[in-house]
Amino acid sequence: MFFFGSTCLQLSRACLTRNLILAYQSFGVVYGDLSTSPLYVYSSTFAGKLQKHRTEEVVFGAFSLIFWTFTLIPLLKYVFIVLSADDNGEGGTFALYSLLCRHAKLSLLPNQQAADEELSAYRYGPSSHAVAPSQLKRFLERHKTLRTILLLVVLFGACMVIGDGVLTPAISVLSSVSGLQVTEAKLTNGTLLLIACAILVGLFALQHCGTHKVAFMFAPIVIIWLLSIFSIGLYNIIHWNPNIIRAISPHYVLKFFRVTGKDGWLSLGGILLAITGTEAMFADLGHFTALSIRIAFALLIYPCLVIQYMGQAAFLSKNLNLFPNSFYDSIPDPVFWPIFVIATLAAIVGSQAVITATFSIVKQCHALGCFPRVKVVHTSKHIYGQIYIPEINWILMVLTLSITIGFRDTTLIGNAYGLACMTVMFVTTFLMALVIVFVWQKSILLAAPFLIFFWSVEGAYLTAAIIKVPQGGWVPLVLSAFFMIVMFVWHYGTRKKYNFDLHNKVSLKWLLGLGPSLGIVRVPGIGLIYSELATGVPAIFSHFVTNLPAFHKVLVFVCVKSVPVPYVSSEERFLIGRVCPRPYRMYRCIVRYGYKDIQKDDGDFENQLILNIAEFIQMEAEEPQFSSSESSSVDGRMAVISTRNIQSSLIVSGHEEIGTSNSIYSSKSATLQSLRSVYEEENPQLRRRQVRFQLSPSPSMDPRVKEELIDLIQAKEAGVAYIMGHSYVKARRSSSYLKKLVIDIGYSFLRKNCRGPSVALNIPHISLIEVGMIYYV
Repeated sequence: MFFFGSTCLQLSRACLTRNLILAYQSFGVVYGDLSTSPLYVYSSTFAGKLQKHRTEEVVFGAFSLIFWTFTLIPLLKYVFIVLSADDNGEGGTFALYSLLCRHAKLSLLPNQQAADEELSAYRYGPSSHAVAPSQLKRFLERHKTLRTILLLVVLFGACMVIGDGVLTPAISVLSSVSGLQVTEAKLTNGTLLLIACAILVGLFALQHCGTHKVAFMFAPIVIIWLLSIFSIGLYNIIHWNPNIIRAISPHYVLKFFRVTGKDGWLSLGGILLAITGTEAMFADLGHFTALSIRIAFALLIYPCLVIQYMGQAAFLSKNLNLFPNSFYDSIPDPVFWPIFVIATLAAIVGSQAVITATFSIVKQCHALGCFPRVKVVHTSKHIYGQIYIPEINWILMVLTLSITIGFRDTTLIGNAYGLACMTVMFVTTFLMALVIVFVWQKSILLAAPFLIFFWSVEGAYLTAAIIKVPQGGWVPLVLSAFFMIVMFVWHYGTRKKYNFDLHNKVSLKWLLGLGPSLGIVRVPGIGLIYSELATGVPAIFSHFVTNLPAFHKVLVFVCVKSVPVPYVSSEERFLIGRVCPRPYRMYRCIVRYGYKDIQKDDGDFENQLILNIAEFIQMEAEEPQFSSSESSSVDGRMAVISTRNIQSSLIVSGHEEIGTSNSIYSSKSATLQSLRSVYEEENPQLRRRQVRFQLSPSPSMDPRVKEELIDLIQAKEAGVAYIMGHSYVKARRSSSYLKKLVIDIGYSFLRKNCRGPSVALNIPHISLIEVGMIYYV
């Protein structure tokens, strides 16, 4: 009993230590944006018509509004409620949408299968079969239009996050360098703009290094910043106006609106800047734990920011003419320059975190089939999920510089920034209410008060932000409209192409009628035929065979697809089955990735595929449900394969070899050998694992299984070829003008200017065979 108690104590201490370490690390990643808000909140709030109401009473009311907003939304909504709605430890808009898709049939992803529901990550959370489905759930599942609207809402929130990635660096860096105008030098606006642009260019230029390169600096910078503004806030409270403490009472909020009226309501667009960056607590949950983020917020973020806002209000209540640079003016002269340097560094840290989150959002949109293929670089070996997307990085830089140079005013940028952030929070509240009903299986009577209360609070801020659309608020709307159009065009074209493949599949009866030889020459080797179809034989197969009547002895139809879970473990990634009976040597392999998984080019895909097929062949012979009859293993029956026990039947020996494909390495053709040598010289950085398979002696092995395994090994030794469709998608002549515009111009332009599917799937170019096809959709 004593041993059990001491073990539990050790585990709890280890858990606490881990969460404290994660809480420390979260300051540099999660809270950089939120902690730099004091730079511009008061100056933005009192920049408009509220200038007519610069009195001590109004300043007290503004602080009271900031305090209660900061308490209700970041503390009550996010820390206590939203952080509990994680998806296998992941957070963000897509995590909520993924949970909803799994607990209600709301997904619009193509090629989904019942086998996907057996994934361990899929079953995360309460069982959806525990209670009878509600009428609301049945209503949403029955109407595809409503499911489409839900996806559009999620994508609109994602587009606003991308807009946030443009606006955060602009307002943070411009606000931090504006402190130079407080000094004796009195720099001109043009000089400040040049300094801000130089910092922004350097920030985006260093993105390829990855956050992990300087991550050890981030947390100390934010912690020093928080302690500094806490100290300054405390000094200002004591030195200028200790009575500010009374403004914590909500009574001052009522007095604020009684005095200011409509002008006070319009000023909410500046007040909401105090909570910008709150969404990062949930969006970056995957790198930390909910407890660690709660600890960091409760112990340091909340008290430091509240004291800073209180101290700044105390200073302004006695200095009613110093609102434009209120933060820097409130700093005592002896510590001005150290605070200025720390503020600039903290602004860069906050911008870095939002840029990284933008990369993650774009990756998740692509996994949903709603964004063109882009290059994704994994920047950290230790922190999974930290990625860099070059194309998006440079687009963000150009947009950020354009906004910084175009506006030159933190108030106008703040109007745009506030609208983007509040829209994301509004969407999160809506999705959270659905999670309470569908995932947590609580009553609508519990979800409705949550939705009504927070929508009423956020709605007041959102309407105030919308009023300021002409004064800069149009920026996130234009950015979101642009990215929504890109997403819609790509999603629409991709779905039309998939539906064409689905309706033009090759008949299995036709294949079976041809016999095991398929009526063509079966040459040695393995042919990997890539398609988006999870069932059936794609049209490119018949198109290839009719133009070149020869094919490999072993055929594998490969489908790489996304499933609505954040990660798929390597043991569950491969789904193997047959397309035709055993003599045909035709298999199907479905490779599943989560919306946060990264497809790495480790050069081991071919070997993993062979091991999984070999395991399937043995499993089929040993388990009755797979070996009931020879004809039963036609298209449809699939099995999740784990390669942990394959060593019993296959002996694997391997070494590192420079090159790209075993197919060329094992070829007897002198021409192909010379091509391989040239390719190696041009690509010295590529290193693939060359593996040789041998069948282990086993007297009890079924002769048919042994023969099939030998054919598989020999085919692997002969070489592997990758066959893909090189498609041209065009609208039918009878299509409407709008459809022709979307398909022939929009979708065609995106396909030509995004990464090719072979590059995205890390297929070695020298082993690739492309089959040209025209899709009339």
